Amino acid sequence: MPATAPSHHPRRRRRTTRLLAAAATVVTAGALAAAALPASANAGESHRGHGGHGRYQDVQLLSFNDLHGNLEPPTGSSGRVTEVQPDGTTKTIDAGGIEYLATHLREARKGNRYSITAAGGDMVGASPLLSGLFHDEPTIEALNKLDLDVTSVGNHEFDEGAKELARLQNGGCHPTEGCYTDEEFEGADFPYLAANVLDEKTGKPILKPYWVWKQKGVKVGFIGVTLEGTPDIVSAEGVKGLAFKDEVETINKYAKELQRQGVKSIVALVHEGGFPASSSYNYDCDSPGAGDGISGPIADIAKNVTPQVDALVTGHTHAAYVCTIPDPAGKPRMVTSASSFGRLYTDTTLTYDRATGDIARTAVKSANHVVTRDVPKAPDMTRLIDRWSTLAAPIGNRAIGYVSGDIDRGGTESPLGDLIADAQLAYGKTQDPETDLALMNPGGIRAPLTYAASGGEGDGVVTYAEGFTVQPFANTVNLKDYTGAQLIQVLKEQVSGPNEAAPKILQISSGLTYTLDLTKTGADRVVTDSIRLDGAPIDENATYRVASNSFLAGGGDGFPTLNEGTNELVCADDLTALEQYLTANSSAADPIEPPAADRITIVQ
Repeated sequence: MPATAPSHHPRRRRRTTRLLAAAATVVTAGALAAAALPASANAGESHRGHGGHGRYQDVQLLSFNDLHGNLEPPTGSSGRVTEVQPDGTTKTIDAGGIEYLATHLREARKGNRYSITAAGGDMVGASPLLSGLFHDEPTIEALNKLDLDVTSVGNHEFDEGAKELARLQNGGCHPTEGCYTDEEFEGADFPYLAANVLDEKTGKPILKPYWVWKQKGVKVGFIGVTLEGTPDIVSAEGVKGLAFKDEVETINKYAKELQRQGVKSIVALVHEGGFPASSSYNYDCDSPGAGDGISGPIADIAKNVTPQVDALVTGHTHAAYVCTIPDPAGKPRMVTSASSFGRLYTDTTLTYDRATGDIARTAVKSANHVVTRDVPKAPDMTRLIDRWSTLAAPIGNRAIGYVSGDIDRGGTESPLGDLIADAQLAYGKTQDPETDLALMNPGGIRAPLTYAASGGEGDGVVTYAEGFTVQPFANTVNLKDYTGAQLIQVLKEQVSGPNEAAPKILQISSGLTYTLDLTKTGADRVVTDSIRLDGAPIDENATYRVASNSFLAGGGDGFPTLNEGTNELVCADDLTALEQYLTANSSAADPIEPPAADRITIVQ
């Protein structure tokens, strides 16, 4: 039931009850002015008489999202943010790392007696080896030390299924690998919320749907949801027995329930996001003019969530924004997202009116802050990283290949995407010489391969840990037969059906080429006559042997035709395929060069 946060830091350790039933800083113009409040509101001293407190009390809400177990500073483009300068130019800033995030959050809390720290999901899953190797126990331990109060689940919290999520919440050693240290894993001190994730048998949420923060008469409720489309982007085994409901309907339902309980200040933690018009974290999202604002699923959600909700903390798209979007009553409401991997955090001020118990929304202000690396590291986080690194080092430090430069994952077709597809094709041929091609989903590529050394291995060396960070899902490589007509349909599904609004362009192995005409719409964007394999047109009646990871082979990411393949052969995991390819095709004297990424001809 509603938990109470102590008024000082460090907070005492809270053990949650068993929640699973089934097993540099710039304030954007999006900040709303506080002109409607008395001048003394920010000090919380106006209108004395409410139990000795002022009528208005500022509540600090610190938030972040999509950490994905990035305890060490992420490398390459994953460890940088873009900042708009006063003259309109941009620069990049190195950002992220749990040692720095802890320091920034602890500094931000100083002087704020009413401070809440919340997250928007995907705290774990698709994690680098330091956390992923231990089923993300290190990240949960770090978040406990970080004094996280509450988080929504994200889609990646279901990567290993509901039972493993229950273990992360409640504690206990891993069911097959046991305990990694002398002490039993204690689980999360903070509640995971999943209001729209139901057990199909009982029809009830598998996690607590909401949580209430209380302090000295101030009450703020949090409702947590993940995107309804989670089953489309998580392996079928991970969501087996679960139903994912509409985000808006769920939030509105529990907002009414909180209102009935006398909780009128409500924040929604929504693991769904949008796409701002600029990639700069301090972009003025509310600036007037063409091309401003935010698009994508969160825009529609925000426009329809009940006005009883005072702010939305979002995520999933790994974008950075601080925007106001009108609620159904036409009143501006703050919607925020803090990029990903711990590179940013959002500081939002919610002005609580003790007379009404609600947030004075005219006074809500918010800004994203960079988790810079020019501050002291938090010693407790350094000790945590060192302890787990010692356990991981024998596995993670092993060299598996060599690269001559950064191999990036960005772009419609990426050099790293081509490399991974080539690796899966080569591996597929070792299992079945008749394998013709390989397809890789871009969302499964979690980080670039960087030339600069991440540790003591030396520049250009690819370690097992770095390979794990690129492909952390432990998907198997599956071989299936498809007709040429089915293969053409798969390529068209990149830009049609559920992928029409936000195309998912598969990364393709060497020998497969085609033209993507972005001046057209829907499936027509894939030019059928241009599709070639080793220079020959695709024969719709012929059979092609295709390698892909198990997630794609099961129809994930909006590719139902991939689930229709026949004669399936399930092979080793995808990281093994990448490791074997790098080891066989590179050496210190002859490293792999970044692929040209020229297999898809793009017309714009």
